[in-house]
Amino acid sequence: MNSGSFSTGSPEWDWGSGEGLLGLDDPEEWDAAFERGESHLGTAAIGLAFNCSLEDASPRILRATQLPDAAQRGFAFTAAGTAARLNGALTPELYAALRAAGPGRKSIAQNAVDDTLDYVPFRQLPRWLKWWKVVSKVHDKLGTWRLECAYAVSDGLRALRGRR
Repeated sequence: MNSGSFSTGSPEWDWGSGEGLLGLDDPEEWDAAFERGESHLGTAAIGLAFNCSLEDASPRILRATQLPDAAQRGFAFTAAGTAARLNGALTPELYAALRAAGPGRKSIAQNAVDDTLDYVPFRQLPRWLKWWKVVSKVHDKLGTWRLECAYAVSDGLRALRGRR
């Protein structure tokens, strides 16, 4: 069986279209779909993040971050961010996956890293993520100051032009 097939469990999940997979609450069903090579595994990983414990969802989310389909990999990282939001923590393996994907602005894991920084207490973050939080805050503050200076110069020039 491949894409488009239905599971034999109850309720039946539409792996072909992905419809209803955000309600997936059975890790064994995800494992079976992975073995069958179904599509929409990243979407289903988000469902596991919503409906299962972190310990049950984490290994499946981790496997989904390695999927060949970039869109489904992106959904897997969304699942990691969702897990961070709901649990206030991640497993060491998920932290490692986020680190491997890179925390930068152009990373597939950018939103998951941002959710982790927002919802996991600072003291519980791994050292590399604490450092990234500091770096990103400094970067944001410098960007704010640059814009404030640009606006001040623009306003000053506008005021000088008005006097002439």
